[in-house]
Amino acid sequence: MSLKIHGIAASRASRPLWVALELGLAFEHVPLHYKDGATHTPEFLALNPNGHIPVLQDEGVVVWESMACALYLADNYKGPDGLNLAAQTKAESAEILRWTFWVVTECEKDALTILMHTLVMPADRRKPELVAQAVSRLAGPLRVIEQHLAGQSTGAAYLAGERFTVADIAVASVLAWVKPAPELLAACPATAAWLARCLDRPAQLQVRAMSRKG
Repeated sequence: MSLKIHGIAASRASRPLWVALELGLAFEHVPLHYKDGATHTPEFLALNPNGHIPVLQDEGVVVWESMACALYLADNYKGPDGLNLAAQTKAESAEILRWTFWVVTECEKDALTILMHTLVMPADRRKPELVAQAVSRLAGPLRVIEQHLAGQSTGAAYLAGERFTVADIAVASVLAWVKPAPELLAACPATAAWLARCLDRPAQLQVRAMSRKG
């Protein structure tokens, strides 16, 4: 199979996996873990010298960085009945680029802190004070996305307009990590409703099922 996605689903590899499943693509999933040196073998470093997952291989093209992998798939493939997650207009292109870079620069670090120190790390290593600081810092960025979504048509808003795109996958894959801090989403009802719509999609449910399997 020409298309391969390396990386366990319980990692940032979930982003290109979500795109591939939305588009109904045929691909080989290589569930490589980020622990125990698996990403630092000579074979893997030949694909990604940074030693991180995910890595995407497509007919000789190698892509790393999770958001780049997601954008690459959206830009190069369509799904059943012409499903298109990529930009179709200049305005959509601007929104997709803007929100994808925004969530990485403004939200990802603090969202990951919340996830790690509430759910992932052993209880004796969790630091509630770091969670509190991350929650405080994220309140501002979440007001930005709330203002954007609250200005869209009621009940059908997505980040690039009225259509689900790769921008929604990029941002929802990060903001899902803030769910263990429910006060953040409670203060942003339009964002909470948008996030629920994204996370209830069948392709995302498939990714979560893959994550539970390891």
